Amino acid sequence: MSVSTNTKPSLSFRAPFWAQILAGLVLGVLLGWLARSQDVSWLVTTLEKVGGTFIGLLKLAVAPLVFFAILVSITNLRKVNNAARLASRTLLWFMITSLVAVAIGLTIGLVTNPGAGTGLTPADGAEPEKTGSWIDFLTGIVPTDVITPFTELNVLQIVFMAAVAGIAALQLGEKAQPILTLSESVLELLQKALWWVIRLAPLGTVGLIGNAIATYGWDLIGKYATFTADIYVGCLIVLFGVYPALLATVAKVNPVQFFKGAWPAIQLAFVSRSSVGTMPLTQKVTERLGVPKEYASFAVPFGATTKMDGCAAIYPAIAAIFVAQIFDIQLGVGDYLLIAFVSVVGSAATAGLTGATVMLTLTLSTLGLPMEGVGLLLAIDPVLDMIRTATNVAGQALVPVVVSAREGLLDRDAYDTVQASPVDDTPADEPRRVPAAA
Repeated sequence: MSVSTNTKPSLSFRAPFWAQILAGLVLGVLLGWLARSQDVSWLVTTLEKVGGTFIGLLKLAVAPLVFFAILVSITNLRKVNNAARLASRTLLWFMITSLVAVAIGLTIGLVTNPGAGTGLTPADGAEPEKTGSWIDFLTGIVPTDVITPFTELNVLQIVFMAAVAGIAALQLGEKAQPILTLSESVLELLQKALWWVIRLAPLGTVGLIGNAIATYGWDLIGKYATFTADIYVGCLIVLFGVYPALLATVAKVNPVQFFKGAWPAIQLAFVSRSSVGTMPLTQKVTERLGVPKEYASFAVPFGATTKMDGCAAIYPAIAAIFVAQIFDIQLGVGDYLLIAFVSVVGSAATAGLTGATVMLTLTLSTLGLPMEGVGLLLAIDPVLDMIRTATNVAGQALVPVVVSAREGLLDRDAYDTVQASPVDDTPADEPRRVPAAA
């Protein structure tokens, strides 16, 4: 008697993550257009609630995620050969790419004159409730207590406390091991929970994009046409011009493979407008690109709170020129050098959250430009923040790849064979051990 072992082939199919995000984008645009053109108020409300809930879930984990990610990332450096060299090289490449990005932003702004022909006047602006200055920035790094930074979501202060705790743990050595073990477990728990939220990104995309179209429409974009185009063109030049050039010439790897591996994180950043919210996915794609886990767990969290080529380099450069033209203020060479300085040194002020208002006010106050200029840009900010954040996250994945390649740590086999859509995989990949430095 024989028993048949034939089974029917599985017909189940699940679209890859990038395709789900793309479908969400298309559906969001269609629903947003329908809600605005037909004045369907309930649909506008629904889209707003769906998108707002998704962002709210991302922000819910931001404070503890940043704290434990920075703490663990600093202590993980003890497992890496030449840790101080890797950290300094990472910071150096953060600065180099920021300088290149701000130079591109300034060039585009000077060529296109984004403030000309808009019809906007100084009277259209309004000074923001919260502004940034160097005094506020420097004194605001140190918290007055350990609770307020978490309740008010002051990411810069959270980073400061985490860095102090991480350095102290390194100094204590074995005595701090129980705390480090607990911190690693809490971080894994937070990343697991946030991973579930990330899987909701296609649905969040529908709400966020749909609400943006329904609320702002195309009229607003048309009014700021040159400025909007400048930001997008600048970010795209950095994304698909500067970054591939660095990969090909400095890291000596195939740029196409980088985008194949990093694309899910770039997509999520575009939709969520949050570098910190995207951080678990950014770290995963960076590791899949061949960067050692021990180094990636330092470089990615560090980058998610300080590496902002879109928000802190391209955007404030073009925005400063825009505001100066609206208020009929002439900028000189010294002012442009100040913009570059602020972009490199003050990028931590953006803190990896949605929006770059603090960074813009910091730039305007340094140049002595009117703060009312910020009010001119607040309406269009959500539309711009999508491409800015996508550029930020791409840079946060790029620098660890470049540094690893130059230091002989990059797993080139993993890089050359990387596939997209890591969200579709179980997030339990085997840790990649760090090879000896070349």
